[in-house]
Amino acid sequence: MSERGGIDLGGTKIQAVIVSSRNRVVGQARSKTPTAGGPAAVTAEIASAVEAAAQDAGVATSRLTGVGVGSPGEIDAAEGTVSQARNLPDWEGTFPLGAELSKALGAPVAIGNDVQVATDAEFRLGAGKPYRSLLGVFWGTGVGGGLVLAGKPWFGRGSAGEIGHMVIKRGGARCTCGRYGCMEAYAGRGAMELRARRKVEGGKSTKLFEIMEKDGKTRLTSGVWAKALRKDDKLARKSIERAIKALGAGIASAVNLLDVEAVVLGGGLGVRFGPACIDRIQEEMLPHLFVSDRPPDLHVAALGDLGGAVGAALLAKRSS
Repeated sequence: MSERGGIDLGGTKIQAVIVSSRNRVVGQARSKTPTAGGPAAVTAEIASAVEAAAQDAGVATSRLTGVGVGSPGEIDAAEGTVSQARNLPDWEGTFPLGAELSKALGAPVAIGNDVQVATDAEFRLGAGKPYRSLLGVFWGTGVGGGLVLAGKPWFGRGSAGEIGHMVIKRGGARCTCGRYGCMEAYAGRGAMELRARRKVEGGKSTKLFEIMEKDGKTRLTSGVWAKALRKDDKLARKSIERAIKALGAGIASAVNLLDVEAVVLGGGLGVRFGPACIDRIQEEMLPHLFVSDRPPDLHVAALGDLGGAVGAALLAKRSS
């Protein structure tokens, strides 16, 4: 057997999978991303998640042929380091995640950009299989992008795909990156939560934080937003609509530049709300598309919540 591990490292959750040589998921585990403790705490939680997934698959971590990690931030794949991962706790500098995780698991570790590995997985195994060019848009804690052009991943000089930081409104809302008017400032779950908290401080009424506390959560997860929408919470409804408008403008602008055949929408919010929102996103794209009579195909990620982790396992296969 040649099982590999894959990790999708997100702002609120760590998803681990063990896959077979045929990319079939044979074990999985999920844990919460630590809210404090910096890179060391995150690394320990990743190792724990991989161990739990390996136990689910009936294999020791030291027997894995490799482990891939899809991480936010600036990735140096050759060095196995992650820098400036702002959606993770206290992660400001550069940390040797590959080396530290390899030491903990007893297996080789490969690091890649979280959204790019998820896009690669959709291209090879999911909704992107029919196409040669693809834009992955992953709507979660932030809004990330991944690119496949002419059948190959496109990394640019190392930072390609940062669709969340395309400016959709000059001088607009302040983004969590510190800049203004980014798409992520309107659509990222982290920015949406900060705005909801400010609205509550200003006297607005919402069930969001009541639901969060009742569910034992410390953040407004996609599940909390979904429950608030089911209760017809006005602030939640307006926030999601604001996010959809931002996604439409930002995705259309990227399509104008790249003219890809298809866009795949993934991420925690994308997978949860995509089936209900995808037509609305396409409507919001149309006024901004230069060639509006030939829009790209738009799909929800077929691999669901496991796509990022499966993509990371594919990364481990290529690196082994």
